[in-house]
Amino acid sequence: MSKRLASKYKINRRLGENLWGRPKSPVNTRQYGPGQHGQRRKKPSDFGTQLMAKQKLKGYYGNISEKQFRKYYAEASRRKGDTSENLIGLLERRLDAVVYRMKFVPTVFAARQFVNHGHVKVNGKRVNIPSYQVREGDVIEVKDKSREMPLVLLAIESSERDVPDYMEVNHKKLAGTFLRTPKLADVPYPVQMEPNLVIEFYSR
Repeated sequence: MSKRLASKYKINRRLGENLWGRPKSPVNTRQYGPGQHGQRRKKPSDFGTQLMAKQKLKGYYGNISEKQFRKYYAEASRRKGDTSENLIGLLERRLDAVVYRMKFVPTVFAARQFVNHGHVKVNGKRVNIPSYQVREGDVIEVKDKSREMPLVLLAIESSERDVPDYMEVNHKKLAGTFLRTPKLADVPYPVQMEPNLVIEFYSR
């Protein structure tokens, strides 16, 4: 697991983008990299552009390690169809990503911890693995004892994000259904993601 819990906005500054579209991001006021040479940005090479696209997509989903992310690429390549679309589908089917999309928690980092601590059930059974692959038709819900947590109440009242149309959520019951695996165009990324460049990076 990568150590990004305490300094999650560092990646925003390094990439020069507000990855999660949050008002607190330092990129909103300083659109350059950290450190004394942060403002000296050169035009990146093809490799640099591909690397940036990979870091952006990997960073967006919180604590995905390089090893795990490479496994997603390998799985996406193995499947039929467009590899970049397959990659997005695998990432969006992660349980922590689904919990975040359903607005049960405010951030992707909180989603990972929330799942890890056993606050989530899938089809009535407790699942504490953030990378668990949700299937179409699965019902995801917050455990009864966890429904009054300030973190949850804050998230469902927030107007920062909307629930995408590939899932259906009842915030009164704190339960939702994963309807279908999304395509890139369906996913509400606050910034432009380029999974095709990620595929190019790994297939070099």
